[in-house]
Amino acid sequence: MKIINYFESVRREHWLEEIKKCDWAAGAFLYELLTEGRLFEMAGEDTQLLLLTNGDELISFCTLAERDDIPDCTLTPWVGFVYTFPRHRGHHRFGLLLEEAGRRAKEKGRQEIYISTDHIGLYEKYGCKFLTEMKDMHGGMSRVYVKRLEL
Repeated sequence: MKIINYFESVRREHWLEEIKKCDWAAGAFLYELLTEGRLFEMAGEDTQLLLLTNGDELISFCTLAERDDIPDCTLTPWVGFVYTFPRHRGHHRFGLLLEEAGRRAKEKGRQEIYISTDHIGLYEKYGCKFLTEMKDMHGGMSRVYVKRLEL
């Protein structure tokens, strides 16, 4: 398995088609943002789209971005658009991406990363701690988790 940044890949068309296979509404939204060139506008110019791959197969993906779905927020950076394809779930594949996102955030001097979600019991497995609830861009409440990065 290998982690790549979509934006640094010479095979973006292939990975875009793999993302399109995602059966999740937020995955479809990510696909739309990528095809329309609007992801940086929404999430920030330094956004990275991390892909966990095995050869030509996309296993899991997430973004590491300045902004996510919590508007007007001073917390940053965010791990968002977290998705693992069904046949790879239950093997902690996302943990590899979260570790890489943390490493990249630390390289930029960050001590924490944040996740906005409605899941309970998922991110705790990866060392994330519930921080608070905040309104998301749709007006609903979202759970905000923090993962402190080891120095």
